[in-house]
Amino acid sequence: MASFAYSLLLFQLVIVISLFNFSSAARRLTQDQDPSSIFQYHNGPLLTGKISINLIWYGKFKPSQRAIVSDFITAVSSTHPTTTNQPSVSTWWKITDKYYHIAKTPNSLSFSLDKQILYENYSLGKSLTTQKIVQIASKGSHRDAINVVLTASDVTVDGFCSSRCGTHGSSMGGSQAKRSKFAYIWVGNSETQCPGQCAWPFHQPIYGPQSPPLIAPNNDVGMEGMVMNLANLLAGTATNPFGNGFFQGPKEAPLEAASACPGVYGKGSYPGYAGELLVDQTSGASYNAYGVNGRKYLLPALFDPVSSTCSTLV
Repeated sequence: MASFAYSLLLFQLVIVISLFNFSSAARRLTQDQDPSSIFQYHNGPLLTGKISINLIWYGKFKPSQRAIVSDFITAVSSTHPTTTNQPSVSTWWKITDKYYHIAKTPNSLSFSLDKQILYENYSLGKSLTTQKIVQIASKGSHRDAINVVLTASDVTVDGFCSSRCGTHGSSMGGSQAKRSKFAYIWVGNSETQCPGQCAWPFHQPIYGPQSPPLIAPNNDVGMEGMVMNLANLLAGTATNPFGNGFFQGPKEAPLEAASACPGVYGKGSYPGYAGELLVDQTSGASYNAYGVNGRKYLLPALFDPVSSTCSTLV
C-alpha cells in the first residue's frame, strides 16, 4: 500500500486488512517522509503485561540457525543485563520505555521465550498467502502471546521481496466460547530470494549505492536479515500493537518505532551506508549490540519520541 520509492534499502510499515478482519503492519521497502516532523501517539494501547514469544519455524532450518533467533529473543526478554559488554540488546530495547512514559502507561511489558514449534513438512505448501501466515501463527498461544512465524529460504510469501520483508498484526484465536486476540509477526528468510533488499547491509544491494557488503556477525546472511527484520517488527508490535499507538503518517501506511528510521544502524548513516559500527577484530564482522551466548547482532535504530531523533547504539 505504500509507494515503492527511491531505494529498496529503505523500509516502511503498512496496514493490511484481510478477509479475516485482522490488521497487520509490514516492513516495507521505502520511506519518503521526515519522521521527526509528524511522528505521534494516537492514544491507543501499547503492549503490556507478561507476554510469551513463540517461535514457529515453517520449513527447514538448521539448529544453529534457530539458535541465532532464539538467542536474540532471550536477550530481549531478560529483565537483567544479559552481558557485561555494551552496547547490548537490552540497552537497545530500553529506548521503548520512552513510549510508555509519553503514553502515561506503566511499562509492565516483559517477554519470555516460550515454545518453538517446527513445521518442517511444508503442510500448507511452499507458496503462502497472508491468510496462511495467520493460520500458521494461530498454532501458537492465543492469550498474552506474540506468535512469530519464520519461513525458510525456499518459501515464498505474498509481497515478500517485492514490497516487504516481514509483517506484524493481530488476530483472534481460541474456541468460539473463549475468543482472545493474539499478536503475530512474520519474517521471511531472504537468503536466496532477495538478500539485497531484506538482508542489507550484509549483502550487496540491488539498487542504490553499491558499497561492499558487511561481514555478518553470526556467519549467516539470511538469518542476520531475519533478526534485523524481527527486531524492527517487535518494536512496532510493542508500541503500535493494534494500529492506534505510536506511528508516523496515515494509519493505512504507518512508520513505527524502528521503520521510522529506515536503513539507520549507526551514527552518520545515509542511503547505502549503515553508519559507524563496531567491528570484530578477529572475524571482521560488523555489529552494534551484544547478546547472550557470545552473540553479536546488528539492530535497527529506534525512533526516540522525546528527542525526535533516530537513536543509535553506536
